[in-house]
Amino acid sequence: MRKIVVNTIALADVATQLGLGEFIMLGRGEETGGGREKTSILANALEAVIGAVYLDSSSQRVYSFVTLLLSESIDEALAALSQLDAKSQLQELTARLSRSMPEYRVTHEGPDHAKMFHADVYIDNEAVGAGSGRTKKSAEQQAAQQAFVALSTN
Repeated sequence: MRKIVVNTIALADVATQLGLGEFIMLGRGEETGGGREKTSILANALEAVIGAVYLDSSSQRVYSFVTLLLSESIDEALAALSQLDAKSQLQELTARLSRSMPEYRVTHEGPDHAKMFHADVYIDNEAVGAGSGRTKKSAEQQAAQQAFVALSTN
């Protein structure tokens, strides 16, 4: 999610919407070379403004400021999360909840031509989901989906 919200292009878009480019002091070379529209310069300028707000006020105020500036990007990132597979969704959720990374423990049984896999997913050393399938990947995905639902409802 961070990659979607905090990247040069996304930050430059916000800086452009704010009209930040017209307030940037540039050298002659950058001025004549279109520096006011360069994504890297705009993104850096926005980061500097956020840093200045942080240094000049409280963490709550800067949180509100950044949330206001990046709310559209955050909404887009949240929409993109819903398109991720279950293991990715679970990993994002555990990060948001400040929990440990999911750990998958997989066992299998049966002959090679008809193996059945069973996966348990642990978070903070607690089993929170289980799944079974004909492949290791499908068992892990099923376990992750179960864990995601369990953590989302708590």
